[in-house]
Amino acid sequence: MSSAASVSSTSVPTVPADRISCLNQHAPRESGSYVLYWMTAYRRLSSNYALQHAVEWAGRLNKPLLILEALEADYPWSSPRFHHFIWQGMLNNGQVAQLAKTAYYPYIEPEPAAGKGLVRTLATEACLLVTDDYPCFFLPKLKRFCAALSTLALAVDSNGILPIRHPDRIFTTAYSFRRFLQKELPQFLVENPVADPLGYAIPSDSLEQLVSREIRERYPALPAKNGEKLVKAAEDRTFNPGVGATSLVGGNSAAREMLANFLATRLTGYPDRNHPDDDTQSHLSPYLHFGHISSHEIFDQLIGQYQWSLASLSETAKGSRTGWWNLPPEAEGFLDQLITWRELGFNMCAYNLDYAQYESLPGWALETLADHADDPRPTTYSLAELESANTSDPIWNACQRQLVRDGFVHNYLRMLWGKKILQWSPDPREALETMIHLNNKYALDGRDPNSYSGIFWVLGRYDRAWGPERDIFGKVRYMTSESAQRKLRLKKYLEAYGAEDDSFA
Repeated sequence: MSSAASVSSTSVPTVPADRISCLNQHAPRESGSYVLYWMTAYRRLSSNYALQHAVEWAGRLNKPLLILEALEADYPWSSPRFHHFIWQGMLNNGQVAQLAKTAYYPYIEPEPAAGKGLVRTLATEACLLVTDDYPCFFLPKLKRFCAALSTLALAVDSNGILPIRHPDRIFTTAYSFRRFLQKELPQFLVENPVADPLGYAIPSDSLEQLVSREIRERYPALPAKNGEKLVKAAEDRTFNPGVGATSLVGGNSAAREMLANFLATRLTGYPDRNHPDDDTQSHLSPYLHFGHISSHEIFDQLIGQYQWSLASLSETAKGSRTGWWNLPPEAEGFLDQLITWRELGFNMCAYNLDYAQYESLPGWALETLADHADDPRPTTYSLAELESANTSDPIWNACQRQLVRDGFVHNYLRMLWGKKILQWSPDPREALETMIHLNNKYALDGRDPNSYSGIFWVLGRYDRAWGPERDIFGKVRYMTSESAQRKLRLKKYLEAYGAEDDSFA
């Protein structure tokens, strides 16, 4: 359909081989019209190894690049909340692609199954397909789909700073994983995705020139402007049309603005992040989940505030939460969350396909929860009562209202939120199902390795046995709202998310 411009004189840096997986045995189709990048998890056009590798192939074959960013209508837990956030990112990506003169194809299914066949159709005209290697939710199934395509298909890991398949095992504690990181991470701190991979791309023809009218009429691209009505129509056909958008804006520009605000105004208070009233959390997890910003960019921006280099690292790998980076406490605390805890969850999902199953809990937790599964509960609440924040606990109710209204829960309180669901559920299996459902339905950062880590931590994953042994919890760590009320600054939080009839009476 088109011929490419001449190859750029400067080639894009090569993506490390340990981040690339070949999904089938086909050779590139050199007669194809373009290199197809199917963006599924890393919904950004910067600091993205997958996009970078697609650009690399386009230059190698002297072909234009076509970027497809699509959104299904009815994936599990889909809602206007997630659609709207992703759509805002699409608008952002469209502007960047236009400036870079790269063909960008944003597609939102107007109704379930309307987009069936789009990827396969585009792949038949492609030299090869590159996609994102994300180990969680329904996205791993896409790799099986790609394996059956008639041209070369590659999956590229741009999830975190450590390549997800560099470790050769599952880590069961943050301490053991942190110790591993302190030995292995330095070699990867000198590897970074290109900040602007499209700057190396061959200027593409327009989408209209690369993709036939027949395909574009069957799968109409989202208009760059005035697409609200189409988005609203698509949102009405999601699984949960009643879960509306939040005030948080999606997209790479919004993510960078959130990061800059955090570094300038909230980072110094990060050691006090457990206090909800202080609001010193980063609020970056939704942007990381939808791939609107990369860990590499966040890391680079953070260390740019300090006189830090690799020479600053401690020479010993003890697995300690502090001291290894030789940075101030607020920076070390944030990096432990960004790298240790976040990438620990990716490690689990990459190596254990049953990461979301009850049986994936550690043996000691399964045993103690089974011993106490029939313990009398002080009270039980139905899913409907929990979802509507209709319990006797004002702190828990505030957490649930924040989740429903804003799409996230304060990180420390989310642990308490889960512990109370365990206490109020007929058995631990049902508690797990309830936590997964509520989190994945409402949380912008749900359906993510990091959020599964938090949910399963409630039941003992990454933790140890605690004493004394208690009813319902057994040896699983115990938390109470009364303790949180004593320890935490909660006045403003409860004013924001509480109700007039909530009290500790």
